[in-house]
Amino acid sequence: MSQPFKDAISICKTIMRNGYDAYIINARLQHLTLDGSKEEHTIDICTDLDFHRLLRYFPSAQQTHEENVTAFLKLGSSTYFFYPANVDEASHPEETVARATPRLIEKLTDSGELTYATASPYIPKARDIYEGLADLGEGRIRFKGIPDQTLKKDYLLAVRALRFASNYHLPVEPNTWVAIVRGARRVLDYVAPTDIMDEWRKVESENMGHFVSLLFDCQLLHGLMPEIAALSRIKHLKSPEAGEENVFTHTIEVMRRYPEELPYDWYGTLACMFHDVGKLYTAEFFQGVWSFYQHHHVGAKITRKILTRLSFPQEDIDLICLLVRNHMRLHFMLTDKGIRKFKALDEYPRLIEMVRADLKARGGSYREFNHNMKMLERTDLPMESLEPFLNGNQIMQCTGLKPGPTVGLIRESLLKAQITGEVTNLEEAMAYVREYVEREKIS
Repeated sequence: MSQPFKDAISICKTIMRNGYDAYIINARLQHLTLDGSKEEHTIDICTDLDFHRLLRYFPSAQQTHEENVTAFLKLGSSTYFFYPANVDEASHPEETVARATPRLIEKLTDSGELTYATASPYIPKARDIYEGLADLGEGRIRFKGIPDQTLKKDYLLAVRALRFASNYHLPVEPNTWVAIVRGARRVLDYVAPTDIMDEWRKVESENMGHFVSLLFDCQLLHGLMPEIAALSRIKHLKSPEAGEENVFTHTIEVMRRYPEELPYDWYGTLACMFHDVGKLYTAEFFQGVWSFYQHHHVGAKITRKILTRLSFPQEDIDLICLLVRNHMRLHFMLTDKGIRKFKALDEYPRLIEMVRADLKARGGSYREFNHNMKMLERTDLPMESLEPFLNGNQIMQCTGLKPGPTVGLIRESLLKAQITGEVTNLEEAMAYVREYVEREKIS
């Protein structure tokens, strides 16, 4: 073995002993280019060390303006070039090991070994968020080169392409789309769910409905959240006029409607995606009608299972599950006590907009919703200002009066006394109505 190669191995061992990765890029072919060569030797090394860390172990290393080269090191008549290693978990296994560099390809061209080099699956490059994507100025999302090969180098690129398509409202080029559909299973095999969700978090809430639709169409949603994808096979009544629709279609429409009132609310929009997931587990068809009893409570439990599986932070899980569990409250006419209990929830503004988005998606009746909004305005008043301490029956028992309009007048007078603070408890209320009867000489 030549001395330059022995030194290259020593360099790699030094790096690896300090807890980093390093290897000679395609040692066999590099050794072949050195045999019989009398000129200055160059050897390419791949490592996950950046320039500043390299300096700790090799103080004589120097930066270079050469593209995709981290640094170079001169030892005697030999020069060692350091390239960034592919440590991404989202690439195909064959794309993890560097097989060639531009410098090695040039040497192989001269030696007649070009065929092997051009088949190389991975050449080290600096990371770029747009790497593998054509210029977005084309007005579409397109993978460069051969789409399947481009995707193979980083399967996370599939999710990123869908994210750009959603945020920038651009179509996906047909061959790129087919490559994503073909590679969907491998995306789920090689990309960590946390990495997929990192891309998902960069989708604007206003565009999340479109993003989820794209995930569904390319079969990624089926592997990532099969419970949500399965909603496409569950039907419910949209409205008496419109008839039935599948729950997934309704879910996407709710996600699109929600940001109309609360823009930029990523968590609220995500909760809309889960709001009907419980219908998958509670659906029952009886006498021509679908029912989904307790789907909100069941849905909150399923949501917790899904988000835990995707490694969401616990506080995010608790927030989204709370929204799913309580999203049905405003679908029924609430009493004063009911609306006060609703307003006691920290996230009640989000729940209001979830219900509003649901009604918009269905084209449903706003009767209960409008009633509850009016009731919500009354919650700023103290409870004793809304209902008297004594109802009609209690006033008649206390005063011995018979049913009639006089009882209503006494009740109204008692309520006014409560509002002004003249009456503050039940005992004072009983004394007040007795005094009222005596004062007005009612019999």
